[in-house]
Amino acid sequence: YIIVDGGSTDDTINIVKGYGDKITKVISEPDQGIYDAMNKGIRLASGNAIGILNSDDVFFSTNTIKTVADIFTENPHLDGLYADLVYVKKNDINKVTRSYSSKFFSPWKIRFGLIFPHPTLYLRPSAFKKVGLYKLNYRVAADFEMMARITMKKLNIIRNPNIMVKMREGGISGTGIWWIFHQNLEIVRACKENGIYTNIIFLILKVPIKLISYLKR
Repeated sequence: YIIVDGGSTDDTINIVKGYGDKITKVISEPDQGIYDAMNKGIRLASGNAIGILNSDDVFFSTNTIKTVADIFTENPHLDGLYADLVYVKKNDINKVTRSYSSKFFSPWKIRFGLIFPHPTLYLRPSAFKKVGLYKLNYRVAADFEMMARITMKKLNIIRNPNIMVKMREGGISGTGIWWIFHQNLEIVRACKENGIYTNIIFLILKVPIKLISYLKR
């Protein structure tokens, strides 16, 4: 495990030290935000597949990583994979509030702000060499930009038809009207940088599209 912490002043590091025999590397220092932290972890990773699990998220089951490893082993030319996740209550990870299915993802839907779930994304190190790391000039949508970049560069990525992650509600990109508006502005910019035409009106249309997908699930 690689732990990247932005210089926490609470009890984070003491908790991490309690698992010292299971952790390969700990970095605790000021950074330029979450995407800077992700890039630090990616540079340090030595495995055959790289995934990022944020502090409020947990794996859906004890078999999640084994499934990922098996898929990469069985598909040696695979660049990456993604899967489904469920949102859970902040204080009760067994209480599912809604699902985020990647079943109906298609590249043409990116213009509507629809993408596969970032916490379920696993890539080979060679894939990052092809597309680069997370861009630090995004505050809340660098993950969207990364996934749009991966899709437009046509990396060999498949869907793992399983739920991989439980994601606690309350992330910064989904909290407050200003953050939602700012995220959508960044999504428009991300699409533009990757040659995908969109605008704010298109992003508003993702609401009924999401509802239709949910009803079909």
